[in-house]
Amino acid sequence: MIYLDYNATSPLLPSVKDAMDALGTAPMNPASIHSAGRAAKKHLEDARATIASAVSAFPNEVLFVGSGSEANNMVLRAFAGTHALLVSSTEHASIAKTASMLGGAVIPVDGNGVVKLDVLEQMLSALGGKPALISIMLANNETGVIQPIAEVVKIARAHGALVHTDAVQALGKVAVDWGLLGVDMLTLCAHKAGGPVGAGALLIRNDLPIKPFIVGGKQELSRRAGTENVPAIVGFGQMVKEVAACPDAAKWLEWREWLEKELLSAAPDAVVFGAGALRLPNTLNISMPNVKSETQMMNFDLAGFAVSAGSACSSGRVAASASLLAMEIAPEIAECALRISWGWATTREEMESFAAAWKAMVQRLNKKAA
Repeated sequence: MIYLDYNATSPLLPSVKDAMDALGTAPMNPASIHSAGRAAKKHLEDARATIASAVSAFPNEVLFVGSGSEANNMVLRAFAGTHALLVSSTEHASIAKTASMLGGAVIPVDGNGVVKLDVLEQMLSALGGKPALISIMLANNETGVIQPIAEVVKIARAHGALVHTDAVQALGKVAVDWGLLGVDMLTLCAHKAGGPVGAGALLIRNDLPIKPFIVGGKQELSRRAGTENVPAIVGFGQMVKEVAACPDAAKWLEWREWLEKELLSAAPDAVVFGAGALRLPNTLNISMPNVKSETQMMNFDLAGFAVSAGSACSSGRVAASASLLAMEIAPEIAECALRISWGWATTREEMESFAAAWKAMVQRLNKKAA
């Protein structure tokens, strides 16, 4: 299997596996005051310091959680009672569904998937001074489109609004700098860039109080109850050491640009989604003309490639991407989208194999349709 679905989850980096394996079977409850507990606490705090340093934050601004979805839910639920919630129309489901349930409003995006800053300004003005929380992801998980978060923050500050960004897909692919972004809260996750499943972080500005989403014990400065997943957090910290500086970004960008040209040469009518915007270097979302996403995925799976169509409904059948529809992509084009995403273990030869398979599939399926 040639794995090209890194935006869904990444294989573990070898150094991450080694760091986690080195813990062995030692008991890992950082709240215990005996020597084993103190050792676990040191592992926890070392990882916290590593992650904070990598994104230019203070360690006490890093709250460990179980996933990016948990962090996103915590943010929206903590402020829903006191703030108007404004989220972009291309957010991850953990933001989009939660905001909808809590009565949030949607900020539209343009045809490239970039949030409309002028509309955001109008929406904030229309609140008449009511406090607001804006949540806009740094990089889209489906298209790779990068949002102008610093500009969002500038507009928000003029209206006294808070800003949260989901940076889960950005870490390890583009620079993530807490200070330069200027946001109040930021979500990270380990398993999208070579870390383990089960570890995430919510960065929270030092002077910003936030209600816990999970209550009980006093872990994480009483902001998130429950024993921390120390082995996964240790892996998270090791992953950040390797990827925070985005060592492969230039190579991945070259691959993305090459792959786009290759696929478009075989199907000039194909659409590259978000082509006019800044995008992640490891992500390409493209339509295969007249071939539904579900058909593509089945054929690629049989051919030995793991790729994604974006959104899937609860029945397991592939549905048109809500993000692409929010970009006003025609449904018949959105239904033919395929996301290819790569990462630390991908080789140029694998990219070339995929390009050849994609071109062959275009020819075969179009002949069959004719």
